[in-house]
Amino acid sequence: MLVPVTDLSHPGLQPYARLTEAQLRNRLEPQQGIFIAESPKVIRIALNAGYQPLSLLSEEKHITGQAADIVARMDGLPVFVGSRQLLASLTGYELTRGVLCAMRRPVLPSVQEVCSGQRRIVLVDSVVNSTNTGAIFRAAAALGMGGILFTPTCCDPLNRRSVRVSMGTVFQIPWTYISSWYDPALLQLRSEGFKTVALALSPQAIPINHPALLAEERLIIVLGTEGDGLQQSTIDACDYQAIIPMQRGVDSLNVAAAAAVAFWQLRTDQ
Repeated sequence: MLVPVTDLSHPGLQPYARLTEAQLRNRLEPQQGIFIAESPKVIRIALNAGYQPLSLLSEEKHITGQAADIVARMDGLPVFVGSRQLLASLTGYELTRGVLCAMRRPVLPSVQEVCSGQRRIVLVDSVVNSTNTGAIFRAAAALGMGGILFTPTCCDPLNRRSVRVSMGTVFQIPWTYISSWYDPALLQLRSEGFKTVALALSPQAIPINHPALLAEERLIIVLGTEGDGLQQSTIDACDYQAIIPMQRGVDSLNVAAAAAVAFWQLRTDQ
């Protein structure tokens, strides 16, 4: 159902124009919340993964262009149509793909469902930057990680920027939350043979390409927050501490870059 809009006061644009990320999570859909997916490619991946759309907002020219197949899949839901300038005013910059979709948040799987049958799992602890979160998703999906676990102090994986930076991989790789490092589900994983390796600047750290790491059948790769990294108690609780060897006096990489290196080095298809 095409709905022309000319300004941001239209009530149907509330999710796109007038709600914060926190309000999107809680206000409109108290049980699950909603999130915004951006660009035809990302929206298409979400739809193919089974995510449920609530409405679409598209630049006029894309309705019969690159978003035509998405419009056809909206099944009577509102498709708001606006100018390029209107969509730019929503985000503060012109969108190169000019299409946004409000979608229902999914019911997250359990930790066991995410990790069942997997050999490589990522645990993200207190990473708060949405760009880093999206980049970690993209690297994890591309380099064969089986799933991602987040602590509650992390950035929302379905934050608009995180979804965009991930290029839709947030919809392709299973993920969920753990309550803390001592979550019983995580302890159960360790009892089932998962070993843990903390990426940390530690005197005890071994190189990321150490044979002992490569030989582990099941491994959880633990990443810490930007700047401070992992808490010492978390590092001490891990089976391994690993470091990426550096040159020219550089001590570390951005967490997303370090994650990509670690995922490549510790992948299971070697």
